[in-house]
Amino acid sequence: MWAKKLLLTLLPLVLAIGTAASEPVAPHEPVVAPGPVPGTPLAEPPAESLPSLTAHDVDSWLDGFLPYALGKGDLVGAVVVVVKDGKVLTQRGFGYADYAARRPVDPDKTLFRPGSVSKLITWTAVMQQVEAGKIDLDADINAYLDFNVPLKDGKPATMRQLMTHTSGFEEHGRAIMFEDPKYHVPLGDYLKNGVPARIYAAGTTPSYSNYATALAGYIVERVSGMSFDDYVEQRIFQPLGMTSSTFRQPLPAAFQADIATGYRTLSAGPANFEIVGPSPAGGLSSTGADMAKFMIAHLNQGAGVLKPETARVMHDTPLTLLPPLNRMELGFFETNINGRQVIGHLGDTQLFHTALHLFVDDNVGLYLSFNATGEQGAAGPLRKAVFEQFADRYLPGNAMPDTRVDAKTAAEHARMMAGSWINSRRAETNFFSIVALLKQVKVSANAKGELIVPVARDLNGKPIKWVEVAPFVWHNVDGHERLAAKVEGGKVVRWSMDGMSPFMVFDRAPAGKSSAWIVPAFFLSVAILLITLLQWPVSAVIRRYYKKPLTLERGALRAYRGVRVGAGLVLGLIVAWLVSIAKFKPIPSYDTWLWMLQIGGLIILLGGVLLAAWNLRIVLRDRRGGLRSIWALLILFAMIMSLYLAWASGLISMTMNY
Repeated sequence: MWAKKLLLTLLPLVLAIGTAASEPVAPHEPVVAPGPVPGTPLAEPPAESLPSLTAHDVDSWLDGFLPYALGKGDLVGAVVVVVKDGKVLTQRGFGYADYAARRPVDPDKTLFRPGSVSKLITWTAVMQQVEAGKIDLDADINAYLDFNVPLKDGKPATMRQLMTHTSGFEEHGRAIMFEDPKYHVPLGDYLKNGVPARIYAAGTTPSYSNYATALAGYIVERVSGMSFDDYVEQRIFQPLGMTSSTFRQPLPAAFQADIATGYRTLSAGPANFEIVGPSPAGGLSSTGADMAKFMIAHLNQGAGVLKPETARVMHDTPLTLLPPLNRMELGFFETNINGRQVIGHLGDTQLFHTALHLFVDDNVGLYLSFNATGEQGAAGPLRKAVFEQFADRYLPGNAMPDTRVDAKTAAEHARMMAGSWINSRRAETNFFSIVALLKQVKVSANAKGELIVPVARDLNGKPIKWVEVAPFVWHNVDGHERLAAKVEGGKVVRWSMDGMSPFMVFDRAPAGKSSAWIVPAFFLSVAILLITLLQWPVSAVIRRYYKKPLTLERGALRAYRGVRVGAGLVLGLIVAWLVSIAKFKPIPSYDTWLWMLQIGGLIILLGGVLLAAWNLRIVLRDRRGGLRSIWALLILFAMIMSLYLAWASGLISMTMNY
């Protein structure tokens, strides 16, 4: 559940102010010239020099790689499985399934929580029902439901759009992950309790959605007449011999002795079993050995679960929205590397981090999972490094195109990319839209005309160095990543990168919701309100010391005191939101407090604006001097800005559907 950490952790409000968007420049005709980049392989090495893809070589490579990486990253355990030509080449456990008990990871017995890799089971179930003629990929999904998913711009969502994450749903985090079983409800109830808004026209914008996958799982229930858990057990797990896999939550007693304990870091100690509310989107528990069977089935054209023609449709029906980047297939997404066709999926809970990659034409599969997040999220970069280095070692190819856009054009294109960009995977109609505001990406060009994208980082944690290899297509100088932009009317309007392009993109932040001006304006407002509040007791002490009473008539005195009380209440509201989101869990027990924050916030903010306006009117009426008038105007600005931020970020949206 790639977004869980994003939804539950709000960045500190002290964010760097990004470079403002420059005026777009009409591009001239680019010149593309050859130009090798040092340090990047340009051609596949001779076959006789390659390490062989054998169990012995893979085991030796993993033994020299993972034990050190686990220790360095404050990680606990890992399972790695490689399949080739319909057989398990190797399956290895590293570290511990439970550190305190010193229980090692056993790929045959230890169950990991693969997070969103679970979706591949769900999408396989969907394709079985497509094959059976019970689901039409392009029909209105409401035809299969007992509740209504609203139309967007007069158009329904379809199963194909659910599978490609283009149904238009905003991010939905309520009851997505928790520990207490009392919050776990039947799948249908979970879905009906809060349908997320559809914020994009169907089929136009990738926006990763756990809700959409859960919806697909419920449709499988509806058309098959079986519960989702029963269905996958009988129609997928049993035919493939996946006897140590289950979607059932809490975990059945038969599996409890073998489940890997989850950790944020080894040094932080163990955490509790995570229950995933939208179970078809991430609720699987499975062993490495069972996932090997699943990979072999899909590499063998769906053998045991799908007809070959159905598997081909699932594996090779790409949705192209931002070429030449990796694309969504039907449930799988491309993770192409070294010129090879690779499909797969990633998965993240709060504790477990997983990857599955199928080298389709090479009949090779790679699965790995970690039971800890690690220091500074070490599991994420490590997962990526294992995949890329495995591919470079055993399945190499041309990593870097040998073409280059000329320096002048490249600098011009980099400047066209500058500005604030907002992630398509976001909430827009509730209080979690503040995350999208604060997580906007500031893109810029440096003095050399090189593209700077702070969100894109190499394994060493440094920003990726990009080189433009085709018009508006960049390649990592030292790696595999590509970045591409869409240009309309001489302006860059959208971009993304491999690794995220199949399921989310970045669009220009609307002027009214751009953090480039909202964040600094808000900081200025906080400073004004804080000074206003602190000035009250400080000036009182000074007046008492010099025996100078405050000489204001009754109305002016009320306005003077009222605006300072208002400033204190607004600052208190800001602190309350910061503390609440830092400690927030998306479960119903928080609802009362969230309602209080939203209703109370609206009252405080509107009241603050009215008090500030009243105070300004009195100051101007009484002609109390230029400085006091300016400060009264600044207080009004601060109150209005606070209200505007609350509106723009959904903090007063008056909803529990988040």
